[in-house]
Amino acid sequence: MAQETGDTLATHTFKVQLGGVQVETVQEISGLSMELDSIDVVQITQQGQLLVRKLPGARKGGEVTITRGMDQASSFTEWIKKTFQQGDISAAREQLSIIFTDAKGGQDRTINLKNAWANRWEGPSLKAGDAQPATERVTVVFEDIEFN
Repeated sequence: MAQETGDTLATHTFKVQLGGVQVETVQEISGLSMELDSIDVVQITQQGQLLVRKLPGARKGGEVTITRGMDQASSFTEWIKKTFQQGDISAAREQLSIIFTDAKGGQDRTINLKNAWANRWEGPSLKAGDAQPATERVTVVFEDIEFN
């Protein structure tokens, strides 16, 4: 575990869990973001001066893109099918956890994405004779985020 002296985590050692089941062959996680609305409150002071303050508004949901190898692992693929083939968003909503690991495989930090579901799937680019592995990209939207 990183010491409390400001050491940063090696963010390229991680694993992904979907509903407690580890997702295989993840190559990249990108675009992890979440934001709050910003509200401008405009007032006039007693001295007649214009005062503009920024206040936090409603929290917006976020999204993340997962790039993984196309393989025969079924749990992640079945989760995607719930949305795109069955249209069952209620059943597809799961917790997606990104777990940062240390050199020994222990957990350093976890980011839990609550009520996550796949809203975009991108298949591999296929080219005859290309030696690159086939990958899929899945954009996952979520309603809330929890840092542990």
